[in-house]
Amino acid sequence: MKTFKHLTIIFLSAILIACGSNSGQKKSDFSIKTNAEKGNIANNSTLKLSIENKKGLTIDSVAYHLDGKRINENSDLKDFKLGKHSIEATVYVEGEKQTTTSAVTILNSELPKVYTYKIINEYPHDITSYTQGLEFHNDTLYESTGQHKESKLRKLDYKTGNVIKNIDLADEYFGEGLTILNNKVYQLTWQKGTGFVYDVNTFEKLSSFKYGNSKEGWGLCNYNNTIYKSDGTEKIWLLDSETLAEQEYIQVYTNKGKIVGINEMEWIDGKIYANRYQKDGVAIINPKNGAVIGVVDFKPLKKLVTQHAGLDVLNGIAYNPKTKTIFVTGKRWDKLFEVEILEK
Repeated sequence: MKTFKHLTIIFLSAILIACGSNSGQKKSDFSIKTNAEKGNIANNSTLKLSIENKKGLTIDSVAYHLDGKRINENSDLKDFKLGKHSIEATVYVEGEKQTTTSAVTILNSELPKVYTYKIINEYPHDITSYTQGLEFHNDTLYESTGQHKESKLRKLDYKTGNVIKNIDLADEYFGEGLTILNNKVYQLTWQKGTGFVYDVNTFEKLSSFKYGNSKEGWGLCNYNNTIYKSDGTEKIWLLDSETLAEQEYIQVYTNKGKIVGINEMEWIDGKIYANRYQKDGVAIINPKNGAVIGVVDFKPLKKLVTQHAGLDVLNGIAYNPKTKTIFVTGKRWDKLFEVEILEK
């Protein structure tokens, strides 16, 4: 009886193993060949695709998709976003369908232009403010600052540095970027996955919101009822201004590769100007495809502020529509600089 039970268990186990092995998807007999060099291709190129058919099977037809969008064997890439993408080929062969995938990274075809700057004015800035977000609204400067137990939201007279209105965040929150849209202030926090919405005039907290796939909060800007959010990686997320849901993202790339550490941002003349954390510079980004089309080196500015133990990196860029000029500062800098950006 024991022997019979033992054989039964072995027999049933064999059936389960066999069933398990058949439950997985069959490995494709095909693979995708591309003209991307080491997986990289410029966005002014034509992506050329073909199927490697090692078994010499008779192929009826092939359908290609790039991130779910149908493409041809030869596809112009100029209208595609930059960054990493997935190519899927559906191969129809001998009455059945097989799929195979490959990856490709689309790079910008041009080098970023290099810009410098000219200082127009200098204004006082609170040396204790760990600046994270900076934006003008009605010729008044709004600032979000960071660090636990130091984070705050402020309304400032930028010419004098005087604080018009201030609220402190709860001790557990590390404040990050802000933006102003439809008379509301949107403020991020760093690692709590939470943002806040305030009335722009009273600073009354209206609501809070959670992040989606972006794990952290870094910078914010907005244009045409879309809010752009950075998370410290190469991704900039596009949020619906009503629901604050992450709808899609762009990836920030140059002609060489991805640019990470995208931090505080500002929308200026159809482009996103973004601080890069620890770089003391600003990347000028095409919001349609993520291409870095320019870089501004602000490193010399740090030497023009009071040098002290808490002095940190450049962070904070804001465009004032009234003066039509750009303002920049840094973390615990005692100056706010009004600048004109010039091409070298």
